[in-house]
Amino acid sequence: MSKPEILLAGAYPEWDMVDLEANYVVHKLYEAADRNAFVNEVGGSIRAIATRGELGASPELMKSLPKLELVSVYGVGTDAVNLTHARENGIRVTNTPDVLSDDVADMAIGLLLSAARQIPRGDAIVRSGQWGKTAMPLVTRVSGKRVGVVGMGRIGQAIARRAGGFDCEIRYFSRNPQPQVAYRYEPDLLKLAEWAEFLIVIVPGGDATKNIINAEVLKALGADGILVNVSRGSTVDEAALIEALQKRTIKAAGLDVFYNEPDIDQRFLTLDNVVLQPHHGSGTVETRKAMGQLVRDNLAAHFAGQPLPTPVV
Repeated sequence: MSKPEILLAGAYPEWDMVDLEANYVVHKLYEAADRNAFVNEVGGSIRAIATRGELGASPELMKSLPKLELVSVYGVGTDAVNLTHARENGIRVTNTPDVLSDDVADMAIGLLLSAARQIPRGDAIVRSGQWGKTAMPLVTRVSGKRVGVVGMGRIGQAIARRAGGFDCEIRYFSRNPQPQVAYRYEPDLLKLAEWAEFLIVIVPGGDATKNIINAEVLKALGADGILVNVSRGSTVDEAALIEALQKRTIKAAGLDVFYNEPDIDQRFLTLDNVVLQPHHGSGTVETRKAMGQLVRDNLAAHFAGQPLPTPVV
């Protein structure tokens, strides 16, 4: 029996490739010098796309694969996959939820601590030999503060639990109240920002949340406020954020995601009140192995005619 043919949109770790290449004919789109020509050559036999959250699957790509049955996303975000096209054409879509929640939540708290306690600045003072010559400024306490969580899904709940461990008071904003959590729901994002000392963003990307954190929200957060974004770069108006950081409208920010990553706005690099990370919230060995396993489990279930472990569409 011939192996199903799949299109790999971006590179996967070697531990995933061993399994994929043992069970499928893997066509590596990311290695093609001319992607359109490559798709024209192999597209007629492709039954599944294995992709990453930031790469997704455009409607143009899906339309060029007449036998496409499944898009399996390595990551939790599916905003880069055209779900409308998938639904209309009977294409299943899966992602890798839950397995990355703890690591992304850890990153959110790490960024908050780094921005509030100015950990990168302290590290630079020690490394440069300026300890004892340059005074480390007084910084901001995290314990016992007011934390607003924008989004109360799996990762938002994991963030809230961690912030609770620092004796922080938690309130949250989301499309709907989450009755399973004990934290106070705030339906008005501006009011949440006004109340909070720290605002952590973990909503999905897409048109519904584009620039949800805008100049008005940042102004409401205020001069002592710190913003952390571990969701998608599209959720924050970056021009407004850079202006707020430059003018000290807010105190600081910790960012793991950016609008045009990896080609980020160079003005971020000039600011001393922002901590930057290369979209690495889920970047631990443990989580990446679990994510890859879930991608492979979804592919295997689909081709065996079994229920998908983590369907989106």
